[in-house]
Amino acid sequence: MTKFNKSKKSLYNVIGALIIIGTLFTAYHITDLKRENHQEISTQNLVEAKPILKYGFDHEAYSIEDHVLFPNQFLSDILLDYDIPLSKIFELENKAKDVFSVRNIRAGKKYAIVRSDECAAAEYFVYEPDPFRFVVYDLRDSVDVRIVDREVSTTVETTAGIVESSLWLSMKEQGLSPVLIEKMEDALAWSIDFYHIQDGDRYKLMFERKYIEGEPVGIGQLLGAYYMNSDNEYYAVYYENDEYSGFYDLEGRPTKKGFLKSPVKASRISSSFNMNRLHTILKRRKHHLGTDYAAPYGTPILAVGNGVVTKASYTKGNGRYVKIKHDKKYSTQYLHMQRFAAGIKPGVHVKQGQVIGHVGSTGLATGPHVCFRFWKNGRQVNHLRENFPPPEPMPEEQLPDFFQKRDHIIQKLDQVHFKDGSALSENHPEATVIKIKS
Repeated sequence: MTKFNKSKKSLYNVIGALIIIGTLFTAYHITDLKRENHQEISTQNLVEAKPILKYGFDHEAYSIEDHVLFPNQFLSDILLDYDIPLSKIFELENKAKDVFSVRNIRAGKKYAIVRSDECAAAEYFVYEPDPFRFVVYDLRDSVDVRIVDREVSTTVETTAGIVESSLWLSMKEQGLSPVLIEKMEDALAWSIDFYHIQDGDRYKLMFERKYIEGEPVGIGQLLGAYYMNSDNEYYAVYYENDEYSGFYDLEGRPTKKGFLKSPVKASRISSSFNMNRLHTILKRRKHHLGTDYAAPYGTPILAVGNGVVTKASYTKGNGRYVKIKHDKKYSTQYLHMQRFAAGIKPGVHVKQGQVIGHVGSTGLATGPHVCFRFWKNGRQVNHLRENFPPPEPMPEEQLPDFFQKRDHIIQKLDQVHFKDGSALSENHPEATVIKIKS
């Protein structure tokens, strides 16, 4: 009996020890879990507590006042109001000369006053010359100036449209930048006469758009363009390598031919080539051996091809005019200029697309326009009826790489569809947006 009680007592001791060990293990495990949870919560709090920065300054630590520069407002006037002495302003002006001179600060631009205490003097003056960068003027003990480039991200986007009244109106209704419209005209200007487009013409574009902090700030490279006019389809594909860069057709030929279709962008034909036109000033029938492009005063006039200026002069009828010899066969003339571009004089070589003057109404002209005249073998002809030979394609060894890039761009353009008679904009949910690296 005594032996049995001893065994029973020993069993109770073992069970008690196991209970104690289990309790200690559970307590340790719970403590460990609490420690892990606390670490997770602490880490989460650290993530959530990430500071909100503007111009690199923490909103919690600094007071940042945003303003816009008014006309005739000077930096010295601004800084004096924020307790910066003239001696330091002069020091800042001198220090900024080699970085970003304060003389380059312009009205209408954004600026900010940054200080750690709202009641204290300004510590930093921040100026935004453009959306892509800002300038920090350090006004503390050691005056300093630095330019900070903002991080820019780029997306490749597509859009499409149908012309109803004009190409510009169609694209503007989609909120497309005038820069993109000009890039499209540049890419296809040698194939399409944009002054004779028709309702129902269709276009598609693939292009880069730049963003800063999620806001669009500009258009990058136009990568591909498609235009359908009177059942004729035209393509322009941007291709670049170590030797070539520019727009090419589907066969690898440069889209830039010998001459531009027009010497003025964003204009309209006010009077065509006509062998029996009634002159608006002389009031008699007279050959009109040119094409008139109406445009606002001061609009740039472009050389339609490479060549040498043979005349930059003035006559009673022509007003200020420039004549360019392109080769033994072709010459062009540009009449009624308001003024010549800088450096334009006889003997000067000009390139295709170079500005040679500005639209005016000098000479026998009733309003601002350029009368464009085209010579072929010494005889004036209607340039819109001329068929210029296509340029030579790129070398065959380059074509495989070009065709690969071409097929990728064409595939993306084909994915953009017209819907219910209207175009898909780049922000449309069915439009293509491809993210690429900054």
